[in-house]
Amino acid sequence: MPFNIEEAVLPAPVGSAPAPRPRGAQLDSEHVGDIRGGFGTIFMHDTGPRTGWSRLKTLLAVLGPGVIVMVGDNDAGAFGTYTQAAQNYGTTLLWTLLLLIPVLFVNQDMVLRLGAVTGVGHARLILERFGKFWGAFSVIDLFLLNSLTIVTEFIGLNLAFDYLGVTKIWGIGISALVIMASVSTGDLRRFERFALVLVFGSLLLVPVLLMSHPPVPQVAHDLLVPRFPANAPVGEVMLLIIAIVGTTVAPWQLFFQQSYVIDKRITPRFIPYERIDLWIGIGLIILGAVAMMAFTAVAFTGTPEHGHFKDAGAVAAGIGLHSGRTAGVFFAVALIDACIIGAAAVSLSTAYAIGDVLSMRHSLHRKMSDAKGFYAVYFGLIVISAAVVLTPGAPLGLLTNAVQTLAGVLLPSATVFLLLLCNDKAILGPWANSRGTTLFTGIVIAILVMLSVILTASVLFASISGVHMLAILAAGGVLALVLSIGARIIDKGRGARSDEPIRFTAADRLTWRMPPLDELPPARLTVLDRTWLVALRAYLVVAAGLVLVRIVMLVVPRH
Repeated sequence: MPFNIEEAVLPAPVGSAPAPRPRGAQLDSEHVGDIRGGFGTIFMHDTGPRTGWSRLKTLLAVLGPGVIVMVGDNDAGAFGTYTQAAQNYGTTLLWTLLLLIPVLFVNQDMVLRLGAVTGVGHARLILERFGKFWGAFSVIDLFLLNSLTIVTEFIGLNLAFDYLGVTKIWGIGISALVIMASVSTGDLRRFERFALVLVFGSLLLVPVLLMSHPPVPQVAHDLLVPRFPANAPVGEVMLLIIAIVGTTVAPWQLFFQQSYVIDKRITPRFIPYERIDLWIGIGLIILGAVAMMAFTAVAFTGTPEHGHFKDAGAVAAGIGLHSGRTAGVFFAVALIDACIIGAAAVSLSTAYAIGDVLSMRHSLHRKMSDAKGFYAVYFGLIVISAAVVLTPGAPLGLLTNAVQTLAGVLLPSATVFLLLLCNDKAILGPWANSRGTTLFTGIVIAILVMLSVILTASVLFASISGVHMLAILAAGGVLALVLSIGARIIDKGRGARSDEPIRFTAADRLTWRMPPLDELPPARLTVLDRTWLVALRAYLVVAAGLVLVRIVMLVVPRH
């Protein structure tokens, strides 16, 4: 929804009495107070206009949630996916990255609004509005998926340290200590400064790109003109496209950014600045992805390893052979940087969610002695993940595949709830979704569901063909359209949500906050909303059934 910075900084009319500060729904008292960002401070009662340099100072103080969540998503899984696409198919799939930009912005903008307006984390909102079943489900699936994702971060660290010649136990051990130390100071500002240093560290990929001397016209063409690799199996290419989508749009991102916005004490007045922060993060993630695909394509085109991706460690070796040892080292260091920020952000998203649902103290403003449960979850995830990777004979390849499968199964549920929450005016008031945003997000969710079905089926049944994948996309699209139209017709016939619409002024947008949870009216679900939830249950049953079938196939020996 359009909303510029000027709207966010208008002072109250001269001579008017200050509006009473609304009582918010924050579950931790540390979520209210001054914004103490890595690059500046905004005092709690600072509502004056921003002009000139004060705008930049405000942006610098707010900067953090958007760039951290985006750069954190360019983690070990992203390094593996982007470099696999380039090693196998050159730069022909670069165009997929541009298609993801609006998806990234719309999804993360919704959780940004939820965090700033409600003061309550994603998992707790699901619990309050949709009941204990979905609340427990959201936390359990996030915990399982995030636990496996953190393991993959340490697998990435292991590959990078191996290339650099660092002993496994020292590299993994020191990394785990750094990740835990970064949050243990009881000061969000210190964690944010640490994370922003890692954000700048991600730019190490740019000199690697320059050292590889990529063919700029070819890269620009493939970025702007969609095409499939010549003579490549349609099924394999589609799976790689789905993997690119999956590694760029992940459930943990939604939980992390909403909770981090709350913990940083961002209010609706500063949403426009936070959107700039998000756009900067999106720019960094796309820059990193383009760089990885471009310099990997240059390094492997015309070599025997072209089309035979192994892992990110082998990519570092290939880059070192083509562009020099310095380029290979920069790539390995960038991978370490990405894994550390990824592990920290994913672990925090889990600790925030569990703290929200269990009403524990959950803030980086608190010291460890003041939020034992919150820090115990964070530290436990890091220690267990590091131990798994250090365990001799651990099935690391199987765990990596499990992350891919679970991400495919669970992604649609997160986006469905995100859409329903952002359409709820009792929660977001004047910040609720517009019709255009709802329509676009609904289309995105339908596509994500179909892609996740294909991804899940392909991981479980390797023989699936490109024809089957296209058939799933076509049938799913028609079914989603029919169900949506039918539910909308029923809603209109019943007069769903036909009450007099609430009118909000521009001033309301600056100060409106969700009331405390115990004062919220019950959720009012339309037929279309209930259709989404029924379809989600059906989808999860089918996906779980496919997973069980695959487990049986692996366990029961064939005769």
